[in-house]
Amino acid sequence: MYESGENYLETIYRLHRSKGFVRSIDVARALNVSKPSVSRAMSILREGGFIHFGDGGEIILTEAGNQKAADIYSRHVLLTDFLMRVAGVPAEVAESNACRIEHIVDEDVVQGIRRFMEQ
Repeated sequence: MYESGENYLETIYRLHRSKGFVRSIDVARALNVSKPSVSRAMSILREGGFIHFGDGGEIILTEAGNQKAADIYSRHVLLTDFLMRVAGVPAEVAESNACRIEHIVDEDVVQGIRRFMEQ
């Protein structure tokens, strides 16, 4: 999955956690993208088996989508905490950098950071 797809999944996951439901307009606002961009991304995520739509157009993560999104979100939180703690940067700097790093970092590196943070 590409970085943009991961960003959409994570956004859906975060919105669902905070609001309880997610619509395309919510995703567009959260990511500051157009509705057609969201529509295209949702088609790709649906075809990939990561989401489906409820009766009212609500975006619902499938089991695979929820698992993938939770993993992305977990990496994001871990990397944000790591950057704040180790690099000593403010939360907003750590957050924006974690958002970029989370898509390219290898799983063995994530596990190493997780072990470090648990110490």
